[in-house]
This record gives sequence, C-alpha cells and structure tokens, in this order.
Amino acid sequence: MDLVVQVYRLTQGFPGHEMYGLVGQMRRAAVSIPSNIAEGHTRESSKEYLQHLSIAQGSLAELETQIEIAGRLAYLTADQVAQGLAQAASLGKQLHALHDALRGRRHDIAA
Repeated sequence: MDLVVQVYRLTQGFPGHEMYGLVGQMRRAAVSIPSNIAEGHTRESSKEYLQHLSIAQGSLAELETQIEIAGRLAYLTADQVAQGLAQAASLGKQLHALHDALRGRRHDIAA
C-alpha cells in the first residue's frame, strides 16, 4: 500500500497529457499489487493464492518498467526513480518470500 501512495504522489507532477497514459498505467499497476494479494488471501486454496501472487509480481514488474520510462522522459528525477525502484525491489523480495512459503506449504500438505 505504501508503494501505491508513493506512485500517486510521484505521478501528481506529470504533464496533464499523461493523465490517461503513463499516469493511469502506473497507478493501475500499483493498485493491482495489493489488490491481488488481498484477493488471493481470501481464496480457498493455496494454488489460487499463488496465482494471485504471480499476478501481483507481474504488476510489480510492469510498474518498475513504467518508473524507468518516466525517468527517461524526465517526468521523474534520478533520485525519484532510484527510490521508486528500491521500494519496488523490497516489495518484490517480500512477494517472492511469501510465494516460496506458500509453495512449501502446498508441498507439505500434498505429502
């Protein structure tokens, strides 16, 4: 959720013509991450949870790419890009750890 707030704040300064372009894409990708985690958590099986975590990881990868694009277009400073990517990397590690833990739990149940 912190990353979502950061993305909303970062994109407030983008040019108006990007509102339905890069701004919308970045915000949707950012919101998709915690939304998929939450939805997966409510599912009946670990398999479904893992699928939603995979979608969240894909959205995170999209957002990282979009942050890089925003930097190349000079909509973000180098520091803003670095901070955004650092926060995304931290979240990515957390998602991978959760994914691995759930995958391990699935194998324990199956055995």
